[in-house]
Amino acid sequence: MEADSEVLYQTRIPVYPRSVKGRFRNIKWAILVFAYSVYFLLPWLRWERQVGPDQAVLFDIADRKFYLFGLVAHAQDLFWLTGFLLVAALLLFFVTGIAGRVFCGYFCFQTLWTDLYMLIERRVQGDRVARIRLDKAPWSASKVLRKGLTHVLWLLAAFWTGLTFTLYWADAPQLIVKWFTGSAPFAAYATTLFLTATTYVMAGLAREQVCTYMCPYARFQSVMFDADTRIVAYDVARGEGAAGRHKVTRDLKQREQRRQQGVGDCIDCGYCVQVCPTGIDIRDGLQVQCISCALCIDACDNIMDSLGWGRGLIRYTSEKQARGEHSRIWKPRTIAYGLVLVAAIAGLVWSVSSQAPLELSVVQVRQPLFVRLSDGRVQNSYELHLENKTDEPMQLVVMMRGLPGAELDVGKLTSFELPPQRSLRVLARVRWDSTHKVKGSRSFEFDVIPQYRQELGMISAPATFYMPGSEH
Repeated sequence: MEADSEVLYQTRIPVYPRSVKGRFRNIKWAILVFAYSVYFLLPWLRWERQVGPDQAVLFDIADRKFYLFGLVAHAQDLFWLTGFLLVAALLLFFVTGIAGRVFCGYFCFQTLWTDLYMLIERRVQGDRVARIRLDKAPWSASKVLRKGLTHVLWLLAAFWTGLTFTLYWADAPQLIVKWFTGSAPFAAYATTLFLTATTYVMAGLAREQVCTYMCPYARFQSVMFDADTRIVAYDVARGEGAAGRHKVTRDLKQREQRRQQGVGDCIDCGYCVQVCPTGIDIRDGLQVQCISCALCIDACDNIMDSLGWGRGLIRYTSEKQARGEHSRIWKPRTIAYGLVLVAAIAGLVWSVSSQAPLELSVVQVRQPLFVRLSDGRVQNSYELHLENKTDEPMQLVVMMRGLPGAELDVGKLTSFELPPQRSLRVLARVRWDSTHKVKGSRSFEFDVIPQYRQELGMISAPATFYMPGSEH
């Protein structure tokens, strides 16, 4: 007997979202225009600097500097990125606890680019019914032209998306000329083509599959939801009534007629399902595929307006509000998220605003750890890393303290000039007389004093001097 084959995955059902007008759709358009304006225009925004590129936002990997308008982040400031990601995560948790998946519905890159791709599709192939009819029609010159033009425009949008991302990593006007003349670095072509392919696939082909199966946020969002969280929900009591939903007929056209027969306000038009970008029926309750885009609210409000009935059959609400109970926004968990978020933002702002103009770090040269000289003294070697984070050059003097009678040797130069926004490595040798009978190690400090710029003050860094016997 042949065993029945088990289906391990569900065959994809094509989703043909219908266009809709309304307040939430207008909000989504406004956010989309703003986000695209920032993303595509920012690399071309000029920002005059005394030192460095005149591009407002540029991530210079070669020089290990990241230019963000008036802020210059160096490689050792990478912890700022950690702080930013922490703030973003806390903000996501905070907002999700209050308003559900509004990030997915309005701000997510997948949503923003999918909206653009669906707009292109509607402009070329028509709205929902026309696209369904086109897909079912046999192949013809008209179908090839419409389908081909759609994919060409998708690829152009994907290419411009990938190229724009690449422009953030070098001077945009120069890089774009090099890109099209074949003289750009290989990484520029690889990055652009990779993002072109992924954007085309994610926004054009995969679409709702990304939100449903690939995005982890859809899976762990339930951990942050509770009965007070605002979600897009269908008012079952109003929509179903005692006898369920029913289409508008001659005998069920007026609201009073429907109430007399126990029929709810939902006329079962299916408009809320047709506009959903993930293809779900919000009347079935909260589902993991729902991205809280609220387009179903616009669709339902339009139908209610046409019938002269009150809006709100589908609305942003909470589980408690749906039951007629009082719903709280500020609960212990929300307050905790908010306090930690404020603390993280304050810490990040303080760290950025209190950035030192000059930084010093010391690394012990450990091969060998120490050297005994012919005159009986012991020598340790150190590498001093100096970073000038200002737009003006610095004349620096290196000194030490904490080892009485020790000699500091930094070469023939008594001072060093450190150019603006540059780093310098200095090899320093410290020699100390071992007749002090000191064994083991001894702590001391290196001091760097900027000349002619007294307002910067002296900076210090600790170091350790090792004597014979300390290697054990």
